[in-house]
Amino acid sequence: MLGKQTFYAALVFTAIAATPAAAKGLTIEDMLAMERVGDPVVSPDGKWVAFSVRTTDFDANKGRFDVWVAAVNGSSVTQLTTAPESDSDPRWSPDGKWVYFSSTRSGSAQVWRIRPTGGEAEQVTKLPTDINGFRVMPDGKRLLLAIDVWPDAKSIADSVKRDEAKDKSKSKARAYDQLLFRHWDQWEDGKFSHLFVWTSDDNVRDLTAGLKTDTPAHPFGGMEQATVSPDGKWVAYVARVGGREAAWTTNTDIFLVPSDGKSKAIDITGDNKAYDFDPVWSPDGKQLAFTAMKRPGFEADRQRITIYDVAGKKSRVVTENWDRSAGSLEWSADGKTIYTNAENIGNNAVYAVDVATGTAKPLVEKGTNTSPRLAGDRIVFAKDTLKMPTELFTMKPDGSDVRQLTHFNDARVKAITWGDYEQFSFKGAKGETVYGYVMKPAGYTGGKAPVAFLIHGGPQGSFGDHFHYRWNPEFYAGHGYATVFIDFHGSTGYGQAFTDAISGDWGGAPYEDLMTGLDAALAKYSWLDGNRVAALGASYGGYMINWIAGHTDRFKALICHDGVFDTRGGYFDTEEVWFPEWEHKGTPWTAPEEFEKYNPAAFVKNWKTPMLVIHGSLDYRIPETHGMSAFTALQRRNVPSRFLSFPDENHWVLKPQNSKLWHDEVLAWMDKYTKKK
Repeated sequence: MLGKQTFYAALVFTAIAATPAAAKGLTIEDMLAMERVGDPVVSPDGKWVAFSVRTTDFDANKGRFDVWVAAVNGSSVTQLTTAPESDSDPRWSPDGKWVYFSSTRSGSAQVWRIRPTGGEAEQVTKLPTDINGFRVMPDGKRLLLAIDVWPDAKSIADSVKRDEAKDKSKSKARAYDQLLFRHWDQWEDGKFSHLFVWTSDDNVRDLTAGLKTDTPAHPFGGMEQATVSPDGKWVAYVARVGGREAAWTTNTDIFLVPSDGKSKAIDITGDNKAYDFDPVWSPDGKQLAFTAMKRPGFEADRQRITIYDVAGKKSRVVTENWDRSAGSLEWSADGKTIYTNAENIGNNAVYAVDVATGTAKPLVEKGTNTSPRLAGDRIVFAKDTLKMPTELFTMKPDGSDVRQLTHFNDARVKAITWGDYEQFSFKGAKGETVYGYVMKPAGYTGGKAPVAFLIHGGPQGSFGDHFHYRWNPEFYAGHGYATVFIDFHGSTGYGQAFTDAISGDWGGAPYEDLMTGLDAALAKYSWLDGNRVAALGASYGGYMINWIAGHTDRFKALICHDGVFDTRGGYFDTEEVWFPEWEHKGTPWTAPEEFEKYNPAAFVKNWKTPMLVIHGSLDYRIPETHGMSAFTALQRRNVPSRFLSFPDENHWVLKPQNSKLWHDEVLAWMDKYTKKK
């Protein structure tokens, strides 16, 4: 255990060691060196906050996590765990005397605990399989666990025995009778994530026994989708509904099940056929807040804060008149306010929402502010900006007296010369106001700079004032590029109508916004060199690169990461088919004209701009055949091109050594075509 005095001494040493001889812009090495601070988890008395910190082990090609604790008043920051294995997801015991966490130090993912004052950690669970997530029950004696099991297994031991028999089989063939047969980056194997109540290793009860659905919902759901009532009698959880229709429906519901498992779960949102997410109990246990969408089949509908009255068995939408999508939810102690975060005009703000009226008051607006958590008479939240990786901050409940609580990356941030940036707006498609950001090269002293034109994915997403580890504008600024990024029609944080505008119009208004926005930036900022612009994007951003290739030759170089090449073929090889069905207004056999209207493959005859194509082999959302097809088209047309394939990555490049290679390859391609000879 590393105490706070040792920590501060280490921080001073790190500051000295990290300070370079001369100022420089952000590099991939800098990003890999940053310590990544996790979400805050506040102690029952509101005086302490636990969180995980990820460091990168470049040689081992992975990140590793440790658990830390900080005093909310800012007086101390203490590292609790130092094992070489990963320790993450800290949770407090109800009496505040223990910090529970997930660890792989025993060889599998199990629950451990340690005193918040330090000492030796002790193992709590010793189950024969990995635990995917956990929560401590209010009685402090039981745990809520998420574990992948065979749905018809009689016990965890029985499920493990079936795993062992399957592993011994020489045949590795897979057979499926329905979708989904693979999801995100994994093939479905017949097992599902179930919720269990653990009293001891010999007493583990499956609350979702027999169900052929995952809770938390795959592929991205975590334990924010399962919560225990304050009296410990009920568990609320999220599960996808649909059976064989799961691939073309977005229907997730919230269920209530007794924690003793003696009766079946009750579906409390069955009337809503769209997404319901992340239930949170009110302090008195009488209400359950969650976020809900309204339109089935649409994954980017507005997330409304909804409250379910447990006794009355009725739900009430709180934020129907608030044109923003709520993020994580946190009740005030008196149950009159819900704190949340939401994207807002290129930022992510924290709001206080009045439970009675639905009025949302912004508390902190600039930058990216997430995960607000009540801590006594203050609120702890996570904050980052384009010039600062995530740190924890605190503020008063009215948004005043904002203080930085952690300082993990202060020395590294100070040692870097950052590109200055500002937000700008222009009249885009449909005569509507569109926003973007422009950033100067790091240490800019004059002259015209080549431009990195970044295009975000989603497509319902945003590039804003946010420190990103895969698409970071400051990285390009650090290499001498000016950077421009536009939140085109379809982006989030500008009202639902603006977000909706992209559906059925992938190559229309968004393309117009991007071209008009770049023109507006070039006209306004004389230091941008419009003759040396490289465009790059991933996912939908990669689709747009392919679309751009067929519609303009204004760019010197293009970079397409995991982008859609063929919208028609993309329907048949993706896994969540609700997405193309919504975006293209049907299926290829019911609306063929919609799939062909903005299909990049139809305009390959116009391709002439040099393109770097990058794809992950484990990407089942936009499979690698799209990248292969784009590269084949480029090569056949004798367009300068390069194909970079990552066999061990999915839609994102996550492994440290792969990330470095990705950034090196991207810069080399841009430099080749945009830097002056």
